[in-house]
Amino acid sequence: MDIREILIRYKEGSLDRGSASQLLGALTVGEFGTVPSPEAPEVLEVPVAVEERVSGGLADTDADVVAVVGMAGRYPRAADLDAFWQNVSEGRDTSAEAPADRPGAPLLGSGERGHFLDAVDEFDPEFFGLTEDEGRLMDPQERLFLETAWEALEDAGCTGSRLDALTGTGGRPRAVGVFVGAASADYALLAAESWARGGRRTPRSGHWGLAGRLSAQLRLSGPAQAVDTSWSSGLVAVHHAVQALRRGECAAAVAGAVELLLHPSRARAGAGEGVGAVVLKPLRRALADGDRVYAVIRATSAGGSARTVAPARFGLCETRGSTVGRIGDAGAATGIAALTSAVLQLRHGVLAPAGDGHGARPWQGPRHAVVAFAEDESAGAGGVGGLGAHLVVEEFVPRESRAAVEALLAPAPRDAVENAVERDEHVLLSAPTPRHLAASAQRLADHLDGAGPAAVNLPALARALRGARSAHPCRVALRARDVPRLVASLRRFVADDGDITDLRDGRGDPLGLSALPETADYLAALWRSGHVERLTGLWLSGVEIDWVALEGGPSGGRRHAATPLPPSAFLRRPLWLEPDEAAPVHRERRG
Repeated sequence: MDIREILIRYKEGSLDRGSASQLLGALTVGEFGTVPSPEAPEVLEVPVAVEERVSGGLADTDADVVAVVGMAGRYPRAADLDAFWQNVSEGRDTSAEAPADRPGAPLLGSGERGHFLDAVDEFDPEFFGLTEDEGRLMDPQERLFLETAWEALEDAGCTGSRLDALTGTGGRPRAVGVFVGAASADYALLAAESWARGGRRTPRSGHWGLAGRLSAQLRLSGPAQAVDTSWSSGLVAVHHAVQALRRGECAAAVAGAVELLLHPSRARAGAGEGVGAVVLKPLRRALADGDRVYAVIRATSAGGSARTVAPARFGLCETRGSTVGRIGDAGAATGIAALTSAVLQLRHGVLAPAGDGHGARPWQGPRHAVVAFAEDESAGAGGVGGLGAHLVVEEFVPRESRAAVEALLAPAPRDAVENAVERDEHVLLSAPTPRHLAASAQRLADHLDGAGPAAVNLPALARALRGARSAHPCRVALRARDVPRLVASLRRFVADDGDITDLRDGRGDPLGLSALPETADYLAALWRSGHVERLTGLWLSGVEIDWVALEGGPSGGRRHAATPLPPSAFLRRPLWLEPDEAAPVHRERRG
């Protein structure tokens, strides 16, 4: 962990002041500027190079720079990006035999191997307010991208009232664009075969639903576009998203791609699968919103202009070849996997193995990367290949001063410690159904246990759950004074099937307060007076509360640093065109 990451985590609230001070004090600026494991010395001294390393960030006024503020993905042998990073950083082989229990099997010949996702026939329609029949008729690629994009938006803190605050031209709320790469339609082929056998379920044709479903589901007002440029589809989708942001067509954008191998006609050894999504904002907007910034995109190009980039300038060049070595030939998802890999290497300050015999090694800053996919010439003369695309990506170094680091290293004022008064925090959770609520509570408890009490700022956690998560109809409010007591309350709630407020019957907000113009002033007065319990009761009753606006003060400021939270729990189960075509054993899996 280097100085940049320590400062970022402290600002996010995932490191408390004491832990950040200890890490900075233990830091020895060596060859790579990383934090060693020895105990912190008795006398804390600011390293000479600290000011140079943390003050050289991008200009906050650079209007063309775009920030990556959220990410999510599923790749072979990796159900999330933590597992994906482990695979990438350790150079793991993700190949396997084709899943024998997948509908449409067999997908590979005897002895052939590919790179596959698990349980692609599963989906959780209830989470998105869909019926089982609607779920069956959705292309699994569409279902998978919908879940992944939702997780990316949650990772960015862009659900709930923070999503409403993303206004566009003319004050349009939820001005978020959606750009998705896809190049296959195997589910339609399976549907045609099912029709020939007498089945009469026909999924919607075309890739537009990949972008349109998410846009309609969340009532987004930005552009929605599907992209098919073969294996570069994900990169071209990001390119279009960046251009839309620069033109002011949206305040934020979700960009990504998906590829599944579902039909034997496309079976091939070395085939790959994957889905990924990133949430993008102009850097200035991201900083004003207090977002966590994973990396910044400095430049993009697609088509003929893509050839002008010189990869030799960069410390890292992610290509189609390096990505295929990690996840197989994943078609449209190859580009988004390459970008995700580059961002993770920038974020962790580690250059991953690239098949050149070298293991993972620290990456000395400043860190710059290019994701470079050349035009596909495999189609031969007269053929049509994939479009070339390039992205220039850089680490984000916060513009912190030496004084900021010294303030962290200095002991806290004695009177501030003596006068600190512990108080209960109201932790609000909601989900579409009681079972989803219990699963999300379990996931949060596990997350907090894994992080440890010292690594979690409880007020920041409570604030993030209030303002950065969508309010669903099934709700519970827990009170806790510290993290261990919160974990205990969460586990009791799960074990005892605790009481919840269930507003699915439409009886929420019985007095209609949400529709009254005076309600906003009333809620603000309650907040200023410290009546958080009263506000919590109103929220439980179904009153719409813009927590971010309340906590931002009368100016409407929304600069609350994003606090890392686990994604909401999906309760997935097999859903296929015809009920008897899914896996024969009924199963439900939390994910």
